[in-house]
Amino acid sequence: MDQYYVLGNPVAHSKSPQIHARFAELTGQSLRYDRLLVPVDTFAATLAELVALGTRGCNVTVPFKFEAFEAATSRSERAQLAEAANTLVIQGQSIHADNTDGAGLVNDIQQNAGVSLKGRDVLLIGAGGAAAGVLAPLLHAAPRRLVLANRTHAKAEAMVQRHRDHASLQGLWATTELLASSLSDIAGPFDVVINASASSLAGGDVPVAASVLKPGALAYDMMYGPASAGFMTWAREHSATPRDGLGMLVEQAAEAFALWRNVRPPAAQVLAEMRLAG
Repeated sequence: MDQYYVLGNPVAHSKSPQIHARFAELTGQSLRYDRLLVPVDTFAATLAELVALGTRGCNVTVPFKFEAFEAATSRSERAQLAEAANTLVIQGQSIHADNTDGAGLVNDIQQNAGVSLKGRDVLLIGAGGAAAGVLAPLLHAAPRRLVLANRTHAKAEAMVQRHRDHASLQGLWATTELLASSLSDIAGPFDVVINASASSLAGGDVPVAASVLKPGALAYDMMYGPASAGFMTWAREHSATPRDGLGMLVEQAAEAFALWRNVRPPAAQVLAEMRLAG
């Protein structure tokens, strides 16, 4: 039976095994998918062991997405733009890195939440690995304006410039304005606000003022479960529509599953089942 893992630290909270087990059941695929807690500073060695054991693929979560990218023998354009990987496809000694986070986010917003990004003003908070993985797919959704805001402006500007310079994105600038901003200088308001910062994971305050929200804006936290509770409450208190990252998790998992098994699982069905189950 083909073996897959989600690698992270921490990783006990991950719902990925549940999601992939259901995908396998619904698509008739035979596989095993487990969590693996990877000690910090041992990612490369752990991955080498898994490759030697014949593992077919891995999902990668914090804090190893950058290391997964570096460890790969080939990389998709999505991974190259992000300079980070959340999905590894393993064939023999070859490790192909991809990043399905952005596709998962955009699919959840547009298909599951029913909010079109085309022509909208979008704020993406944070300039770490989570933001890096979703910036290009957000651009491809053709918003009118996309602002990347981070505590350190220089880090946001570097990420924005890398995307401005990339050849595959050159055609987007006629319709989309891509800007970098510090958290204190955001020029809002926005139709969609996406929290890709570590604030929810760390249990911190929402890192932006409520003035970034247009009335009825979609306020999206890439975290899910208890970690997203503070952001969700903040959104409700300021007349925004809150959404957590569970749908993104399911949709990015569906993208990874399709890469591994060459079959597209019914992500919307599995998300609905998980929402119903609580």
